[in-house]
Amino acid sequence: MPIDAGTAEPGGTAAGGPGGAGTSTPEAVPAFPVWRPVRGGNAFEITVARLVQAIKLGLVRVGERLPAERELAERLQVSRVTLREAIAALREAGYLESRRGRTGGTFVRSALPVPGAGDGRPDAGELAREMGDRLPDALDFRRVLESGAAGLAANRSLPAVERQHLVAALTASRDRDPVHRRVADSRLHLAIAAAGGSPSLAAAVADVQLTLDRLLAAIPVIPRNLDHSDVQHTRIVDAILAGDPNGARVVMEEHCDATAELLRGLLG
Repeated sequence: MPIDAGTAEPGGTAAGGPGGAGTSTPEAVPAFPVWRPVRGGNAFEITVARLVQAIKLGLVRVGERLPAERELAERLQVSRVTLREAIAALREAGYLESRRGRTGGTFVRSALPVPGAGDGRPDAGELAREMGDRLPDALDFRRVLESGAAGLAANRSLPAVERQHLVAALTASRDRDPVHRRVADSRLHLAIAAAGGSPSLAAAVADVQLTLDRLLAAIPVIPRNLDHSDVQHTRIVDAILAGDPNGARVVMEEHCDATAELLRGLLG
């Protein structure tokens, strides 16, 4: 089936990487729905989700090789840099492995990585099944609620003590220790909600954070996603401190969307 070639992200002409060994014909990348072009501002997270969906749906089975990097990047319309980062993240999470040599490439290692990768974390898939329909509802509610909270905070003239608290929470949220990171991340979101000055809104944000907390703590730690999250957190706080409610809302929406894409991909 011919590839629908399109304009890739900047950087799409980078040299080959995992999955790019050898040459493939256009038929190597069938037009399954999960290979459709990536749209939106969270290209990395969406690419990770699409790859995991293809694995879980059996489009690429355990032991099989992913399509060549060039064709897959064209199909998804992402840069080869973004694709490599997504593949690297899924190697770390246990879904993929790379092999060298003439018959090398990137192969599916498992459709169900070991829960918690041996670190004592609960099984994220089981938690998601327990939540059932409450999971998509919580993700949608969080997107609307937290973007509104960020916009409200940016509309206020914050006293120095609240500004300092936000900056301190932002700094703490960059911790890379998985246990500390999860707690610090929640505290930053709660600090943003509190900065809006509405106790009811802050309580609602606390509730939705609590609803998703165990699930977010259980998914595989993906360093590239943490980098992206850190950048978005900084942009949100900067917009709040600059009194830019629209900017704060938009970036918080992007941030919530990125989390939702990862959860849907890894747990779907």
